Amino acid sequence: MFRTSLSLAIAAVATAAFASAASAGCYSCYTPPPQPCTTCYQVQSVPPQYRTVQETVMVAPGRVVAHRTPAQYRTVMVPKTVMVAPEGVAYERIPPQYATQERVQMVSPGYSYYAPVQPTCNTCGGGYGYGYGY
Repeated sequence: MFRTSLSLAIAAVATAAFASAASAGCYSCYTPPPQPCTTCYQVQSVPPQYRTVQETVMVAPGRVVAHRTPAQYRTVMVPKTVMVAPEGVAYERIPPQYATQERVQMVSPGYSYYAPVQPTCNTCGGGYGYGYGY
C-alpha cells in the first residue's frame, strides 16, 4: 500500500511539472544566440575579380598541297611528236596560321563578410572588441 501511494505521488508531481512547462509554451526552452550588433558590424561585399588572358591559338593547321604539272610535248623535224618533259607533281608546303585570342578569366569569386565599424555599443565590448558589455 505504501509503495502504491508513493508511486502515485511521484507520478502526480511529474505530470504537474511537465504540464506547467508545456502550458507555458516552453517546449525546448532554447533561446537563439543574439544577432550581430548592426551598429558594430557592417556587411561588406567584394565583387568578383577578373583578368584578361591572351592566348595564341591555331587558326588553320599546316598542310601540303600537290600541284600536278602536265607532260610537255614538241613536234620535231620529222613529223613526229615526242615528250620533252614528263608529267610531275610539285608540292607546296603551307605553314600553320596562328592568331592571338583574348578571353576573360575569373581570378576570385565575389564574397561578403562582416567588418567591424567603430565598436561603441554595449554589446560590442565598449571599443575593445571582446564581445562583452564591459
